[in-house]
Amino acid sequence: MSLASEVSSMIKEIIRTLGDGNESLVTAESITAGGLSSAITSVEGSSQVFLGAIVAYQDQVKAKVLGVDQAIIAAHTVYSQEVAVEMARAVRKKFGATWAIATTGVAGPGPSDGVPSGTVWVAIDGPVTQTLELSLEGGRESVRNATVATAIGSFTRILRERTRQSAVGQ
Repeated sequence: MSLASEVSSMIKEIIRTLGDGNESLVTAESITAGGLSSAITSVEGSSQVFLGAIVAYQDQVKAKVLGVDQAIIAAHTVYSQEVAVEMARAVRKKFGATWAIATTGVAGPGPSDGVPSGTVWVAIDGPVTQTLELSLEGGRESVRNATVATAIGSFTRILRERTRQSAVGQ
């Protein structure tokens, strides 16, 4: 099974799980520049659960549109766990969604603000909140594609674990 079909399969599972629970999903993307929402909406049925996305590629968009605190950006850079979490929380609140996934990082080819290329943060916010720090190698597209695949895989795992815990608790 190719990576693309594995990701597609996970997205189908996400859509089914969120649909069954009457839940919704949004994204706030920087490093992936819409690639995550594009991957999600490439799967039939996504309109049942996917509300929308904000691509906040530049720092001022993160601050003005999403409302990420400038002090957090100044203290940690936009390539940080703190900013990823703020992005996810802000977009989830703006759309009134159950879940949000945010991506930020440095795709390369070189470092930015002293942060090495391939440094990525993914934040998932909802009934369960989780952050992931990735250190990826490769060119820009490789880093971006790996970020999308990892975000989808991690969100799928969170939903599976939550479903498993619900089944055990019954």
